[in-house]
Amino acid sequence: MVRRRSLAPLLVAAVAAIVVAIPQLPASAQGDVEVTNGSPNTPFSQNKQNEPAVAIDANHPTVLAAGANDNIDMEACAAGDPTTCPFTDGVGGSGIYFSFDSGASWNQPTYQGLSARGCLGPDPCVPETGDIGTLPGYDTAGLVSDGDPALAFGPVPDGDGSFSWDNGSRLYYANLTSKLPGSQAFKGFEAIAVSRIDGPSDSGLTPEIVADQDNWQAPVVASKQNSALFSDKEQVWADNAESSPFFGNAYVCYAGFGGAFGGGFTPQPLYVLTSGDGGDSWTQKKVTTATNNINSPNGFGRSGCTIRTDSEGTVYVFVYQFAFDAEGSATGTIQMVRSFNGGATWQRPVDLFDVKDGCEEVEPSIGRCVMDGVAGARDDLMPVPSVDIANGAPTGEDATNQIVLATTEQEALNDENVLFTTSTDGGDTWTDFADITQEGDRGYYSAPAISPNGTDVWVVYNAFTTPFRDSAEGAGNDRQLVGVVLHADVADDGAVGPFTEVHRGTSGDARGSSQNDLAAEFLGDYVYAAATRDYGAAVWNDVREAADCPAIDTYRQGLHDEAVATGMQTAEPEEPRGVEEFEREHGKTQEEDPPEAPVVQVDCPAAFGNSDIWGIALADPTP
Repeated sequence: MVRRRSLAPLLVAAVAAIVVAIPQLPASAQGDVEVTNGSPNTPFSQNKQNEPAVAIDANHPTVLAAGANDNIDMEACAAGDPTTCPFTDGVGGSGIYFSFDSGASWNQPTYQGLSARGCLGPDPCVPETGDIGTLPGYDTAGLVSDGDPALAFGPVPDGDGSFSWDNGSRLYYANLTSKLPGSQAFKGFEAIAVSRIDGPSDSGLTPEIVADQDNWQAPVVASKQNSALFSDKEQVWADNAESSPFFGNAYVCYAGFGGAFGGGFTPQPLYVLTSGDGGDSWTQKKVTTATNNINSPNGFGRSGCTIRTDSEGTVYVFVYQFAFDAEGSATGTIQMVRSFNGGATWQRPVDLFDVKDGCEEVEPSIGRCVMDGVAGARDDLMPVPSVDIANGAPTGEDATNQIVLATTEQEALNDENVLFTTSTDGGDTWTDFADITQEGDRGYYSAPAISPNGTDVWVVYNAFTTPFRDSAEGAGNDRQLVGVVLHADVADDGAVGPFTEVHRGTSGDARGSSQNDLAAEFLGDYVYAAATRDYGAAVWNDVREAADCPAIDTYRQGLHDEAVATGMQTAEPEEPRGVEEFEREHGKTQEEDPPEAPVVQVDCPAAFGNSDIWGIALADPTP
């Protein structure tokens, strides 16, 4: 274990500072805004977005890009069998959004690609070329963008491979990708692809540039695939500090599940991809060993990685190593892996913190750990770390290289906490975890951001504000979900705190979210934050405009009861799933007479399933 310092002097009065007077902020930052505002409110599943990411161009800090899993181009439930709401084969799901006013407003470009927006029923869906709100160029490459978005800005290389901000800014968008039916674009089941778009040095990306899909470079399959590989849960970063000897390098970390898809627990190392030519080509390194024994003291796999660089070019990867016991819960480990030579070689993983998996409740109908009983939102990846580093970008001159890390732990049922820690010595020592959860919140997913000069820390998290529910049926079983943003100042010695709540979004009933197979709620696996020297930006999963469907609640209860009655309940987690396309429809094929699904567009309110991404940009409250 790494050595730790006490957090007490750093976060004095953190709990006492839950309710404070919030300074007046600029008008543009007063309220939150819908990032996915190109999404329709109906029908399901075109109205569904989740798992947001956000990035700020360090050289043009008014320019932001966001991504999300976005079903805007999928078919409606009424197409074909009206009791099913499938993902449409060949239609992408990696949404892209831009802000050019420091996060005050957002725009979703409309491109051309394989689309099912017009598949509204009753005929079965046949996708055609048409309007899309997702990444362009995938269908022409024989690929399908599958979500798990990750974004980062870096410099553009010139003709001889040298990087400079004078060449402009490049946005990297990494995501999972599958193959179009019949395509041989890569081997294996799921790959990591990277898309790129550039803006000039004087402005960065502009509305005119992002509106033209020809400005996007063709997606590159970056992961080194084999016939058994299922690549999952990637994260991307570009070394954006000129002071770094590896300035301009781009990095992607991801979990590589081996064995045939659906084959259970399989070897699953962590990989890191490195590009020194702006994303044209990538080299791959395995930075952890493969483990597939669920009883191993070393855990049975790793996922939820995050990757960053400091002003000296040191590359940091953080990941959660799962553990498991017969009760469905155990204490896993947050690990750190570093490279001091631009990703050429990597140190052995270092264990940082033990974090309890949680999983106080396993929903038998889907085989996943959940936040509420009877098909609540999954929470398997709550303990994954999210990290940021004050690397002084774009120049690196005022870097402190302080590292901040946030995660979420379920200590017990109704005791789900957002935890924060920091390091000022390159990850060698860390403060003890501090619980920064606001009173009444059950922390879900969290992410931190630190300003490039290390003066301010922001943390965003989703939270449930209602206690654990045993049933989804009835007015008294709503599950209220909200987005929360915290802020803390950083002292000259690196002391952080106290944290103050600077924004709380509008809550909504999570029962109005859904997997496409209708078996459970769905909110994805993460939220995201980024920061400049003047403001912080945060994005989160939001259900304020979603509507509960009692017929769906009854259906989920039926699936639950069927799973229990047929002995499908298991203490083992479901085998890994790279994207929601591969969620199992547990309980639907085990019996001759499974529960009957409702006709969603007849039996449910129009806004059922309308999960969105909301965000906010907040000026430094203590400049």
